[in-house]
Amino acid sequence: MELTGAQIVIECLKEQGVDTVFGYPGGTILNVYDELYKHRDEITHILTSHEQGAAHAADGYARATGKVGVCMATSGPGATNLVTGIATAYMDSIPMVAITCNVGVSLLGKDSFQEVDIKGVTMPITKHNYIVKDVNQLADTIRKSFTIARTGRPGPVHIDIPKDITSLKAEYEYKKPEEIQRLSNEIREEDLDEAIKLIFHCKRPYVFVGGGAVLSDASEELKRFVDKIQAPVTDSLMGKGAFDGNDKNYTGMLGMHGTKTSNFGVTECDLLIVVGARFSDRVIGNSSTFAKNAKIIHIDVDAAEINKNIQCDVSIIGDAKVVLRKLNARIDKLDHTEWLNHIYSMKRKYPLTYRKDVLTGPGVVEKIYEMTGGDAIIATEVGQNQMWAAQFFKYDKPRKLITSGGLGTMGYGLGAAIGAKLGRPDKLVFNIAGDGCFRMNMNELATASRYNIPVIEVILNNHVLGMVRQWQTLFYGQRYSNTILNDKVDYVKVAEALGAKGVRVTTNEELEPAIKMAMESKEPVVIECVIDCDDKVWPMVAPGSSISDAFSEEDMQGGK
Repeated sequence: MELTGAQIVIECLKEQGVDTVFGYPGGTILNVYDELYKHRDEITHILTSHEQGAAHAADGYARATGKVGVCMATSGPGATNLVTGIATAYMDSIPMVAITCNVGVSLLGKDSFQEVDIKGVTMPITKHNYIVKDVNQLADTIRKSFTIARTGRPGPVHIDIPKDITSLKAEYEYKKPEEIQRLSNEIREEDLDEAIKLIFHCKRPYVFVGGGAVLSDASEELKRFVDKIQAPVTDSLMGKGAFDGNDKNYTGMLGMHGTKTSNFGVTECDLLIVVGARFSDRVIGNSSTFAKNAKIIHIDVDAAEINKNIQCDVSIIGDAKVVLRKLNARIDKLDHTEWLNHIYSMKRKYPLTYRKDVLTGPGVVEKIYEMTGGDAIIATEVGQNQMWAAQFFKYDKPRKLITSGGLGTMGYGLGAAIGAKLGRPDKLVFNIAGDGCFRMNMNELATASRYNIPVIEVILNNHVLGMVRQWQTLFYGQRYSNTILNDKVDYVKVAEALGAKGVRVTTNEELEPAIKMAMESKEPVVIECVIDCDDKVWPMVAPGSSISDAFSEEDMQGGK
């Protein structure tokens, strides 16, 4: 049948099983929005307060569900406002399709009103991108975009459609979405054999889990692998939940704000098995001393990650779930009791601690964990709030932590929480924020209240840009340049003005009733928790130092 380009867009979204789209209309995309209106019973459109919020919401939806998130915007500033959200998804390998419309084909390249070369802008931050200048290519381009977003290492794809293409007509015929195959054709037998050889001969193995294990849904295979080789497990921020955070072999996060047990243990191990991690600088610290006593096996779906940041001894290219299945089939149970007992003793010696007599960021996160029983999705902003959420909430399953790892995007969390809640309406969704981050995205509270989306925004208000202040305290001689936010903003009144409930908490005694109220509420709630401006994230590794140099507050007081 013959359809307009705008109708083809909607039909292709329906083909792909898209039920929710986040966006903001404008002149060039009006034809698409007109069709959205006609199909509003089939596709829910969420009008965010800002296009960046739409991109973050699509990202959060994708992380929480494993589906492709979809966002839309008009040309010019509408399109450029998506850029930070697209880059956030790109850095963390999140499947997303961003659709923008542009000026007509004849007006492209002429500095027309609200024209920008958004394809050129997004090229470095997308897995692939397109500008569709022929309506006959539109349907196949949309279909390819969804396939690319989900295949192998996932990522965002951007489609730009000139306005006249949305009104021109072409033949359209329904096509069933392409089934995505797990990438396994590059898994070589000799690589598996070399890995098995190292595993059989090691005495002190450690497993390091990254976001790839989450994206490949490899949790069951990972648990079986760990039980077979009898190894302790650490993870990156993006890998949280791939391995149960309550398991006795789990030792906490690795890196700059990782636990001492993980940092010291990886330094002591003789074999590091890395599953779907890219060796971020925040994880490895000084690359020349990282895991200096260990052979390294690197399992990753993306060959470009092999030997990029850290040289490995054996690499296995392929989907983590498939690789672990193959390894599990070849491994008998090993005995590393002595090594595990050493790790357990370190866990007892170096627990994560915080002050219990006053309201603190870690205390707030731990109370949320206690009251939800861990059965909640936690979105975060970036900074101290993010690290405390990573340290003090135990993630027993994947897709429970929704956070910007690679790009570190302040203002990410509230939009992402909205997307996560719409994708998983059965789950409680909290966004753990700092007051600095909340200022960047507080407008999305209006989105939550407009659609009555019951997300719980927890602001850890220390009246400063906490993580930057922590660096200024430790490394910049306490020169607090532009990091103090001690002004007259009243976050409870802001919440109420934007249509949400607001409550302020200043003591431990006030915290539990506030969380209980928020959990029982059927509308968005903001809990402002006032904490000290000099609360810090511990342990810490100084920039450029070895992870074995992790230090705590007690170490500093002891003169380290």
